[in-house]
Parts: sequence; C-alpha cells; structure tokens
Amino acid sequence: MDTTPLFSVITPSRGTRPRALALAVDSVARAAARAGLASGAVEMLVGYDGVRGPRTGPDGAPAPPWVRFFDLPRGGDFGNPARQALLRAARGAFLLLVDDDNALAPGAFEVYSAGLDHEMQVGRIDVSRAFAKPFLPEALPGRELIRPGNIDPLCLCLSRELVAVRCGGWRPEGGYESDYLNILRYARRARSIRTTEALVGIYDAGAGLDEQGLNRRQAAARG
Repeated sequence: MDTTPLFSVITPSRGTRPRALALAVDSVARAAARAGLASGAVEMLVGYDGVRGPRTGPDGAPAPPWVRFFDLPRGGDFGNPARQALLRAARGAFLLLVDDDNALAPGAFEVYSAGLDHEMQVGRIDVSRAFAKPFLPEALPGRELIRPGNIDPLCLCLSRELVAVRCGGWRPEGGYESDYLNILRYARRARSIRTTEALVGIYDAGAGLDEQGLNRRQAAARG
C-alpha cells in the first residue's frame, strides 16, 4: 500500500508560538477533511529553529501522527535555513508553505486538488489582520503579479519536482526578500502556472495568541 503523501506542508517555527502553531495544525486538518483527502495524503513538517519545541496539537493534545517535528540547528535568517531543511525532508508530490502564525483557508486543498496538473498554483490569501488591504496578491494593470510586496509563500502550491529538483530547494539569499526571490525563481522555471482568486490562506491567523511570539511588525501594530 502506497503511503506517500500527496501534499507536504512546510512550517518553520521559532518555538515561541505554540498556540498559533496549534491553530495552523488544526487548519491543515480541517482543510484536508473538507477536501475528503484520504488518510496519509497530507503530512506537515514543523521545523524548530535552534530549540526543542513542543509536540502538541490543537487543545494541547498530542500532535496527530501526520505532523512530523524536527529540532534543527539555529539558522535564523528569517527561517530560510529551516525551510530549506524541511523541503529536503518532504515526501509529498506537492508543497505548501505555511508559517507557524498563518493558517490554511478551509477550502485550500479543494482548490489545489483541482489544479494538480500545474507545477505552480497561486491563490489568494486574507491579509487584513496585518495590512491595510484585504487580500494578496493584487492584480494591477500593467504590473507583474509576482512582484515585491505582492506575493507570499502562503499563496502557493508547488510541485516538489520544480522546487527540490529543478530549483535546488529554498535559497537563503536576500534575507527578508528571499520569499520574493525564491518565488520569482520558481515562476520562471515552472512549466505551467495556475492563478485563482479562491481563498487559500489566512495571514497572521495566529498573531497575538502567544505574547512571546510576536514578530517586530506584530509588536509594533499592538503598540
């Protein structure tokens, strides 16, 4: 019996957001159930950056068996080394990038399952909790969809062959701008790209659940 996952969800974590991470795990479980995915079709890889983080799931219960935890050497650099390590360990044919303070939308796997003949899928995410706009990406006349400040890894479903084989994984160059630079590289090498206005993610879904886990932007927004 083939137990290879169809989807791998990649989640770097500093270990300071256990409640937000639990929300992210729960969002993956709910999206998989809504899409009717078979047991074993989804795995979630949580990589703790330089710490041994908790192995709990929603409501403090033990994490479900499809969540795999990795205690990684401290890499910092906006989670780039952790993301690269997790991509190397992923087994799924398709990859989703969900940080530990974000969440999948309930219909995410339904949306992506309809486009698995494409190497790169770009969906809409709710960014209203973080920015003075409702969604990303924004399609503007005369401007590229994939441009700085308009795209986030949470928007994407990518084939592992594209990312891990042809693009060499997740490159750390650019620091904070590495998201844009990697996404642009994937787009240039993808043989097919599907864009959709369907909602696939919620940015900052878990922001504020863990006081010690606020990033600089979240802390500044709270005053």
